[in-house]
Amino acid sequence: MSGTLLAALTAAGALLTAAGYALGRLAARRSGRDCLDLGTPVERATFHTLHTASLAAPPLRAGLTEDTARKAARRLRPLLGTEALALTGRTAVLAWDGSGAHHADQVMERVAEVLETGRGQSLRAECEDPACPLRWAVIAPLTGEDGVAGALVAYGSHESAVLVRAATEVARWVSVQLELAELDLSRTRLIEAEIRALRAQISPHFVYNSLAAIASFVRTDPERARELLLEFADFTRYSFRRHGDFTRLADELRSIEQYLALAGARFGDRLRVTLQIAPEVLPVSLPFLCLQPLVENAVKHGLEDSRTTCRITIAAQDAGAEAVVTVEDDGVGMDPAVLRAILAGEHPRTSGIGLPNVDERLRQAYGDDYGLVVETGVDAGMKVTVRIPKYRAGVHADTP
Repeated sequence: MSGTLLAALTAAGALLTAAGYALGRLAARRSGRDCLDLGTPVERATFHTLHTASLAAPPLRAGLTEDTARKAARRLRPLLGTEALALTGRTAVLAWDGSGAHHADQVMERVAEVLETGRGQSLRAECEDPACPLRWAVIAPLTGEDGVAGALVAYGSHESAVLVRAATEVARWVSVQLELAELDLSRTRLIEAEIRALRAQISPHFVYNSLAAIASFVRTDPERARELLLEFADFTRYSFRRHGDFTRLADELRSIEQYLALAGARFGDRLRVTLQIAPEVLPVSLPFLCLQPLVENAVKHGLEDSRTTCRITIAAQDAGAEAVVTVEDDGVGMDPAVLRAILAGEHPRTSGIGLPNVDERLRQAYGDDYGLVVETGVDAGMKVTVRIPKYRAGVHADTP
């Protein structure tokens, strides 16, 4: 779907520029004004078209609602240079911008056939008011993943072939923005599903062993049993929270400390942990539950798969525009070929909390340059490195 969408976006962008070019030539002939900084009238009009489109895009990327349609219509009408513009959904007018608002009551009757067939129309805007400037309407369908989602209706003072073409191309551009909004929504749902999967995969074995370890201290060391029980409660509260896709590094590390305290109650002196945390990176935002699985993986391969002592080192360092987090263990390690298959989702060992989920969510949040970097070998331990941009648009930790 992404390749098709990219092609559609490229085509719509070109067509929108062409529409702006045509409108620009018309505007240039009418105004005759010049501007030394932005070149010829056609070049200025093309720039204005692209700039206005960029302002209309953000609300449309949130989907087609009354609020987003109202914000977009305010930008799209000057783009087309029409007396009025309406955006509709399947059942109602979502926004009207411009004069002649009394026509809004007739819009859904006019767009019914377009919504049904998906084919645009141009027709006379019947009005009994001789002073009304709305005499001609161009109706263009807005499409999405599930077909026709609504219509764009551009009203002019006279019949115009330029307006028909421009309104059609702008409607196609709006449709691409709506498809991108649906893609964003699908991606968000995928991320939420992956987080739910992570929560569901929090090992029942770990929960059972933690409670068993706590129970073992109830008589011999009641105070420690109480402390471990509070750590367990805080750990599960954080892991199953429902607020936000992102968290602060400080909160993720605190959850990891709780996890390690519970693991330490089970493994005792066999588990040795070193923390090296730079205070300046603690406020950095990162995807929720993206470090805890790495630490659990280190404990599993360092202790559960071995009878020897395991040392785990967790470091978070400042690296200019990024924070660099490493989780390293001296456990049994892994064959690099097996690791590549696991990260590609091609190995049955992917059951349980694993690396592929974390790797995919990091790439979705920051791009392909920010996937996991894993160094390992058979009987050579494992080191996982995570690079996190300190500042990234759309990435911020929500506080409960």
